[in-house]
Amino acid sequence: MELKSNLAKTQLVQSKRRELDRISDSSSIVTPAALKLKDACAYLGGISPATLRRVISRGLIKPNRALRHILIPICELDRFLKSGGGL
Repeated sequence: MELKSNLAKTQLVQSKRRELDRISDSSSIVTPAALKLKDACAYLGGISPATLRRVISRGLIKPNRALRHILIPICELDRFLKSGGGL
C-alpha cells in the first residue's frame, strides 16, 4: 500500500515538473509591447482611465490609435514616467 502511495507521489511530482518546464519555457512567454488603456492605468500606478485620457489629450503620452482599442507602447509609458509625469 505504501509503495503505491510513494509511486503516485513520484508520478505527480514528475508531471508537475514537466508542466512547470513547459510553462517556464522562455519561448512560450510573450511580453506585450503595448498595453490597453486600463492596463496602462495600472502600469502608471493606478491612475483612473479619465486621467490617462486627459494626459493623452494634452500630448504627454502618444498612443497608437491604429486599432479599435487605444494601445499605449510600454516604452512611451516608461518615457512619461522618467520625464516626471507632468500631471
